[in-house]
Amino acid sequence: MGRTMLSAVLLAGLMAGQGGCASAAETTQGAAAKKAPDLSYEGIETHMLQDDLVEFRLAIGGGADAAAMNAYADCAVAQYAQIRGFGYARPVRVLLDRSGRMLRGNAAYLLSRDRPEGRRVIAAEPTLSACRAGGIPTV
Repeated sequence: MGRTMLSAVLLAGLMAGQGGCASAAETTQGAAAKKAPDLSYEGIETHMLQDDLVEFRLAIGGGADAAAMNAYADCAVAQYAQIRGFGYARPVRVLLDRSGRMLRGNAAYLLSRDRPEGRRVIAAEPTLSACRAGGIPTV
């Protein structure tokens, strides 16, 4: 059984198909609303790469797509940013690896106390609210 490696740079456009400059909270809410009932969140590993750079390794079972993985990663970073005293995060990249109905992700984010520039910025508080409302786990 072969594995397919999908990679995307989140800064410029993984979310372009969802209206361009949607906020992370709106994107997370949209993914939660479309959540398939058979998705299973298999866990998050957190790795601090620098003081303001963090990487997450995540897995979702049940045939998840890139939007579900992005929402899961956004929820993880929103909680992590809040715990560490940061209010914002900006996605750097996400790599996806599918094996059958299991989707694994490796996502990196830059953390910031002030709102950073960029097309896609995650504000911790509203994103966490959307995650809780949608039943998406955090760290």
